[in-house]
Amino acid sequence: MTQTPLDAAHDAMSAAPDDDAARLRFFERLGDAELVLLLEGEAEGDAVTPQVFDPGTGAIVLVFDREERLAAFVGAEAPYAALSGRVIAGLLAEQGLGLGLNLDVAPSSFLLDADGVRWLAQTLGHGPDEVEARLSEVSAPTGLPDVLITALDTKLATATGLAQLAYLVGTTDTDGARGHLLAFVGAAPGAGSALARAASEALTFSGIEAGAMDVAFFDASDTVTARLARVGLRFDLPQPAPVRAPEPQAPGSDPDRPPRLR
Repeated sequence: MTQTPLDAAHDAMSAAPDDDAARLRFFERLGDAELVLLLEGEAEGDAVTPQVFDPGTGAIVLVFDREERLAAFVGAEAPYAALSGRVIAGLLAEQGLGLGLNLDVAPSSFLLDADGVRWLAQTLGHGPDEVEARLSEVSAPTGLPDVLITALDTKLATATGLAQLAYLVGTTDTDGARGHLLAFVGAAPGAGSALARAASEALTFSGIEAGAMDVAFFDASDTVTARLARVGLRFDLPQPAPVRAPEPQAPGSDPDRPPRLR
């Protein structure tokens, strides 16, 4: 089976057990991943009941990053709910449950007890603080570790359609304080919170102290955008594939519209 992003992150964490950055990157991938949660039975509306197991370390539920892996564990098709890792962590933290990831079916097999799930939910749920500052200068970003640049690149690659692009720049405010700014250009309506959270998580899971980077939003037509483009490090966000117009059907292919003879 093809290696998944969680497999790769788990391999990196296992290869460097004392590397906090590798451990944090694994948990970031866990929060970002779409996981399938093994259920007792079919979902009833919005209500789901996961199967609960106790391997001797406390009650856990089972999640997998591929449907095939869930089927391989169960030995047959089974009911499941597909949810993001961050949503699952939040739900389990409320119930005091741990989770088992890909148990016995993948190299990323991993157990996280209830305390670990609670930490993950709190970390993923921590949003950025909103502040106001007046900038007097923007410049090329300097002094940021490569791990943060890589984390931003990886995180923004998952933000399909939320903005056109982003620039990372150095800043100086009117009080002379220096910092860094991630400026999103052309953000979709209502996407600001998700983009700010993505930037915050890139900081958190890189092991960088909070407050090392601010976030702002601009339109492509704003005068400051040209300044950002001149000095900033650019990140292009993926865009949704264009919707293709339906191809004309051959006469007679639609049973509700039989061809007409002339």
